This record gives sequence, C-alpha cells and structure tokens, in this order.
Amino acid sequence: MQTRSKGFTLVELMIVIGIIAILAALVYPSYVREVVKTKRSTGAACLMEEAQFMEHYYATKMTYKDAELPKDLACANDLKGVYAFAVAAGADADTTYTLTATPQGRQLAKDTLCRTMTVNEKGAKAVSGSAGADVSQCF
Repeated sequence: MQTRSKGFTLVELMIVIGIIAILAALVYPSYVREVVKTKRSTGAACLMEEAQFMEHYYATKMTYKDAELPKDLACANDLKGVYAFAVAAGADADTTYTLTATPQGRQLAKDTLCRTMTVNEKGAKAVSGSAGADVSQCF
C-alpha cells in the first residue's frame, strides 16, 4: 500500500499562481487610476488652501502684489514631485492673481483627464490641456 504525501502538486501551485496573475492584471489599472484621482483631489485641495493664503495676504496688505506662496505649506510639500504650484500676478497685480497646479512626473504621464488646474482671486476654477474634462471632474 502506497501512502500519498501531503502537500501541493506543482500543477496546483501553477493554477493558483495563474489565477493570482489574472486578478492582478485586472485590478492594477483600477488601482493606478484611483491613485491618480486621489493625487488630483489633493492637488485641487492644496490650490484652495493656497487661495486662502492669498486672501489672508490681501486682507493684511490690501494687495496681492509681491505675494509668494509659503515654502512650508504642508500640502505643497506632500505633493512635491507630483504637482508644481505657482502664483502669477494678473493684469492688475494689486487686485488679481492666478494660482496654478501643474502635474509632474508620473502624474503628468498618467492623468490624461485633468492637466494644469488653476484658480483665480474670484474663485474661478479652470483646467487646461485636458482631454475634454469638465472642471467639476478635476476639482
């Protein structure tokens, strides 16, 4: 009488590895898409935080002229390498500005829906360089 050894056969192991590979191939693109959306949402929230800073600056100085974004802004530091944030004076530097979040690196390569996001002193949001995205999809 022969006794069977306990354990898995090579065929059973290969079937399990094949199933895991198929599941990973199906799930990974969704994971990447969600990571891109999360970083985009964080970038948009950071733009709004910077807009609050600009309004505070205006309330204390009564001008946007010479305003710079703070270097120690936590959200901008968290998104370093993902988005580049900038402030630009508008036509009238005393009363207008435009904040910009430009994607960089992997975010630039993967986020085809929303590219450069902007917000101005009126709170008007815009997206440029996108694949026909509505502003509400990006902010």
